[in-house]
Formats: sequence, C-alpha cells, structure tokens
Amino acid sequence: MQKSRWKIKQLLGDNLPQEATSQPVVVKGWVRTKRGSKNVNFIALNDGSTIYNLQIVADPEQVSEAVLDRIHTGAALSVTGTLVESQGQGQRFELQAETIEVLGEADPETYPLQPKKHSYEFLREKAHLRPRTSTFSAVFRLRHAMTFAIHKYFHDRGFYCLHSPIITGSDAEGAGEMFRVTTLDPKNPPLTEEGEVDFQEDFFGKEANLTVSGQLEAELGALALSDVYTFGPTFRAENSNTSRHLAEFWMIEPEMAFYDLDDNMDLAEDFVKYLVQFALDNYADDLDFLNQRQLDEEKNKKKEERSDMTLLERLQFVVDSEFERITYTEAINILRNSKPNKKKKFQFLIDQWGADLQSEHERFLVEKHFKKPVILYNYPKEIKAFYMRQNEDDKTVAAMDVLFPGIGEIIGGSQREERLSNLQRRMAEMGIPEKEMWWYLETRKFGTVPHSGFGIGFERLMMFVTGMQNIRDVIPFPRTPKNAEF
Repeated sequence: MQKSRWKIKQLLGDNLPQEATSQPVVVKGWVRTKRGSKNVNFIALNDGSTIYNLQIVADPEQVSEAVLDRIHTGAALSVTGTLVESQGQGQRFELQAETIEVLGEADPETYPLQPKKHSYEFLREKAHLRPRTSTFSAVFRLRHAMTFAIHKYFHDRGFYCLHSPIITGSDAEGAGEMFRVTTLDPKNPPLTEEGEVDFQEDFFGKEANLTVSGQLEAELGALALSDVYTFGPTFRAENSNTSRHLAEFWMIEPEMAFYDLDDNMDLAEDFVKYLVQFALDNYADDLDFLNQRQLDEEKNKKKEERSDMTLLERLQFVVDSEFERITYTEAINILRNSKPNKKKKFQFLIDQWGADLQSEHERFLVEKHFKKPVILYNYPKEIKAFYMRQNEDDKTVAAMDVLFPGIGEIIGGSQREERLSNLQRRMAEMGIPEKEMWWYLETRKFGTVPHSGFGIGFERLMMFVTGMQNIRDVIPFPRTPKNAEF
C-alpha cells in the first residue's frame, strides 16, 4: 500500500481530504502533453484513475532543465509537490512541482501515441498502449464498472456465481464452429482401424473444444442452488470479420429454478436497467466524455446516418422506459406491413412467418415503431435451440429476446424444456445424440422443475453503454480471424 501516493481521481474529486492541501503530495502517472517556455512548463499527467489529467506546473528554478528535457509524451513520472487552486480554466487544482523523477522515458520520435487524433484502426494495432488514450481508458473503466455491477446485482439478490468449464465435450448451441482442444500430434495423429483420428488417445479420451456457452452447466447448478449465474469467456470459431463478432468474448448467463418465461423477462428487464443506472450514477465523467466523443464524430456523418439520440439519451431512454412485450407473431405482422418492408428498404425483406429476424428488423421495432426497448417472445421452434420449452401450439417455443436501440438484440433466453420426453423428441429432431448429453437428461429424470435463464454478451452490453461502434474496441485484446497478436 503506497500511503504517500495520491491517485489523481482523489485530488480532483469533490471530497478532497484536507491533508492533500496541507502537505506535499506524491502523484505518479504518464505524460499526456507537455508545453511551456524557459520560465515555466505545464505537464498534463494521467494515471488512469480518471478521465481528467492533473496539470503539473514545473518551474525550471525548482526542477532542473536536465530532468525537464527528458520529459515527453508517454513518459512515466513521479512528482512531489503542493496542490494549489488553478489559475487557469478547466481544472480546480494543479500541482506545483517540487521534485520530478522520470521513472520511464518515451522517445518522442518513436512513441506512437502523440497528442493528435488517431483512428480506431490504428489504435487496435497498438492495443498494448491504447488504454493510455482518453477514449480507451474511459471504455475500460466502464468495463470494470459493469463487471462489478453484474456481480453486485446477482449477489444482492441471492444468486451464486458458478464457474462453468472452459473446456467442454458438448456443443451447447448445436451450431458447430468450435475451437478444438487437443494434445495429439497434428502431423501424425493416432488413427482408428477406419482411418479416423482416434480421440480416445487424446488427453481427455474424447473430442474436446473451447466452450461456446456456460448455460448447460448453469442449469445443473440451478437445479440444486435455485439461482445461479456464470460470467466467463466463451469462444466461437466463426470466420467473421464484422464489427459485431469476436472469436473470444465474455458471457453472463443466469439460470433460475422455478422461473417461467414471464419471470425470466422480468429479471432480464430489471437487470439491464440496473446496469445502465449504475453506470450513470457512478461513472458520469467517463460517460460525459464518450457522449461528447460521439457528438464530435456525428458531425462528420451525413444527416441520414446520424443517430437519433446521443449516448446519454439512449442510456436514460432504457432506464426510463417500460419495455414493450410482444410475441414473435405480432412482430412479424408489424414488420410485414411496415413502410421499409413494403418499399423494399430492408436488406432482408419479411414475407412470411418463420423468418429469422435481423438487426435491421429489431432496431425498427425499437427505434421507429414502439420507440422503447422491446422484448419479443414465443419464437418458431425451427429457429431456436433444442433446450427451449415447447409451447402447446407445437410451433413455437418459450424463447425471449431483449432488443435495444442502436444495437438490436442484447439478451437472448428462454424457459428451458424440463419435460424429459419432449426434450428427447426435440434432440432427436435436431440430431443431437442422447449419449453425449446423458448428464443433462438425468436432471429431467431426478427432481425436474420448471426453470429459465438467459445470456447477455458482455461486449454487446459494453458497446451499448460506451457508444463504441466496433466490438473490437470494448475488449482490451480482441481475438478475430487472423488476429491474436497480444
């Protein structure tokens, strides 16, 4: 514990301790900018604790020119000085330096983050340094905030965190596209008599993959502990380079025993409202900065490409709105009769029941038709997973998706199929072998109960909270096709 060091957030906060102004303080951080003359130097120092920089005032009579000459953007400093009210605008206090120690120099010729505007594409190539920028420091502080808020939300409501396995022998979604985990020699693997790779000789004695979901294991936990949630990394080997896809991402997946679909929707709505309100209440400075960043970027867009709401307006919109709940069938009728569909403005036209809704359809429902977040439920069983509870009409399942402005689907979930015979029949229809899922089926044999759950992609949530348009910009080190650099 560094008792003598002060975080910049403490010194610039509303409740400044008296000892910070009655005696010398020590701050440590990285130089954002340096300017000045022979008479005085002004150094903007940031330590990552806040979006704001602390202005260091360095008098050459107090700090030697030899030290000042070594200070450039990116350098790491330890500064001892006196906190005084600032004479300039933009900050309440500044630090009159008494001593400056250069902890780490940064060559001004090669340091890539010079004080100018950099593109997000360039900064992705500098992912080891980009947290030092204002934008990404704000994003990653908010990522911490949402992580903390998620655990707090569930803890305060009696949920238990379950660590589901990262290595799995099952495909929870039944969609393939999984990363294989193996210790077999890729050039000379053992073969069966039929010439196939003999996975019985592999480390786990069977095919193993990185998980795409912790849901199935969370169900097992819920059927003993009642209310559980998982929060961990998941993986999908989808060869997609869009702004909405990652190969490695984080999922939050609560599972609740004795919950039906209505209970599930109630929890999902309350959960996301809590998270957004937590960010608004506790990270206003970072959100204000990101809101202004979005406004500045919007100026360069064509009028028809600009957002209808600012970042802060979107966040408040979610908190203040009672989510609209409609069936998939009702949504299809609205979309089929909408102007964009009739005038063929949708990229994917809606012409019949059973269509898998795209982001453009989801956003139309939220932003244009209802003008509030929407929960769709009772989807066609053909476009949903095997574990979703079949409705009495034998056409739909008790699935639900939560749709947000600017992003479309942010949560997907369902009441799970607790009836053994129905589950077996659906697995047979979808070609899922019972032998591999014996443990899942046994929970339907021994004390089965109605239960529900949902999943929310953490990075999708982060895109909404921060206003960032590319999913690669809300995770510190994105993993995408042909990219695992850091």
